[in-house]
Amino acid sequence: MRTLRYTAIALLLASPVLAQNDGVQARWVQLMPGGGAEVRAITTAKLCPIYTDSNHVELMQERAAPDVNFSVRLCAHSMGADAGMHGVAEPQNGRNYEMTPQDGNRESAPVRVGLLPAFVSTPQRIMVFGDTGCRIKDQAVQACNDPKAWPFAQIAAEAAALKPDLVIHVGDYLYRESPCPAGNAGCAGSPYGDNWAAWNADFFTPAAPLLRAAPFVFLRGNHEDCTRSGLGWLRLLGPLAFDPIAPCTAHLRPYVVPLGAMNLVVMDDANAPDTTIASDLLPAYAADFAALATTAKPPMWLAMHRPIWGAVSGPAGIAVGGNRTMIAALPGPHALDGVSLMLAGHIHTFEAINYADSAPPQLVAGFGGDNLDSTPADLSGANLSGQEVKDGFSLPGFGFLLMTREGESWRIDVHKVDGTIEQVCRFADRRLDCAKP
Repeated sequence: MRTLRYTAIALLLASPVLAQNDGVQARWVQLMPGGGAEVRAITTAKLCPIYTDSNHVELMQERAAPDVNFSVRLCAHSMGADAGMHGVAEPQNGRNYEMTPQDGNRESAPVRVGLLPAFVSTPQRIMVFGDTGCRIKDQAVQACNDPKAWPFAQIAAEAAALKPDLVIHVGDYLYRESPCPAGNAGCAGSPYGDNWAAWNADFFTPAAPLLRAAPFVFLRGNHEDCTRSGLGWLRLLGPLAFDPIAPCTAHLRPYVVPLGAMNLVVMDDANAPDTTIASDLLPAYAADFAALATTAKPPMWLAMHRPIWGAVSGPAGIAVGGNRTMIAALPGPHALDGVSLMLAGHIHTFEAINYADSAPPQLVAGFGGDNLDSTPADLSGANLSGQEVKDGFSLPGFGFLLMTREGESWRIDVHKVDGTIEQVCRFADRRLDCAKP
C-alpha cells in the first residue's frame, strides 16, 4: 500500500500590520478517532481564520470562545478521514494550505508565518513521551525556570530535529497547580491552575517546535482528570466536540487511530487509582477492555496513561507496582490477546518490560520533564500485583523514545535530553529485545 501524506499547511496573515503580531499563540495537527486529522489554532483574534488551498475555501470553526480562564479563541478544521480534497499522495512541492484572519485587510499581500506538518497515514517514525509539565504543588516545587531541572523545551527541540511522522503524548501536561512559593527563584513568575497562562507555560510554549514538526495523538493523564485540569484538556486537546457549558467528562470510551496496517487504540484510564480498587469505576473499565475485541483489528497497540503493570521502587529497593483498579477490571487472562504492544506514562522513567505470561510487552515513557521517579534498573522476576516480569529494565534520567519501522519490526531508540541515544531496543512478535547501542 502506498503511503498517503497530507500536504503541509501554511499559516498566513492578510495584513502587514497583523504580521507584527499575528495573534496565533499555537497551531498543530492532531489525529482523530476513526481516522483523519484536525488542524487547531489558538488565537487572540476576534474571529477564526479562513482555511484555504488553491481549490477550496473553508471557514475554520470556533471550537471554544474566550472565557474567564481561557482568554484565547480555539479554532479547528477537520481534514477528513482520507486524502480526498485535503491531501495528495506523496506531494512534491505540493499545495500549501493557508489561513488568513477574517478581520484582516484582505487586499494586503499575505505574510507567511509558519508551516504545520504533513500527516502520514502509515507513520514510519513515531516519537513517544509524556509527563512533561513542571511540578508546582504545595511544597513539591520543581525549578521551572531552570532548563536542567525542567528540560521539556530541550526535549521537544531535539525530538523535532529528528522529524518524526507522529508524536504520541501519553498524558500529564499541566503540573502547575499551586502558586510558586514566595522567594523561590526556581519558579518565580510561574502561572498556575487550569487556565491558558498555565497551559501555555507548561505545554504549548516549550512544545512549539515539536507541534510544528509532526502531528500528535494526545492521551489524557491523571493530571487532566476532572479535579485538576480536565476542562482545559477537553477544551484544548480533547478528541471530541467541546461544550463549554457541559460538566467535565470524567471518562472517554476507547477510540481507534488507524496508522496504516496497525491500529492505535487509546484508552482513558486517567481516573483509575493505582493502589486501591475503585469499585464504582470497574464496570466502565471492564467494558473498555471487553471492547478491544471489536474496536479494532490486530495488530493493535494499546496506549493509556497509567500502565496496567508498571514498576516503581518499593521497600528495600524491590520493584513493586501494578494498577489495582485496571487489574481488577480485566475480564480475563485473554483480554489483551489482540494487543501487540502497550504504551504508557505516569511513572516518571523509561521502562521496557516483557511479562512471563501472554500479556503484551510494555513501554513506559513518562520521562518527558516532571520530577523523575525511582525504579530498579533490573525488573526481571519482579511481581507486579500478581503479574510476573519475565525480563525488563528501567533507565534513569529525562528523555524520549523514537520508534522506527524496519520491515516487520520496530527499532526503539531511547534518547537522552541532548538527543544522544542511550539504549536501543527492537520490537517484533510481541517481544522487546534491548541491548546497549
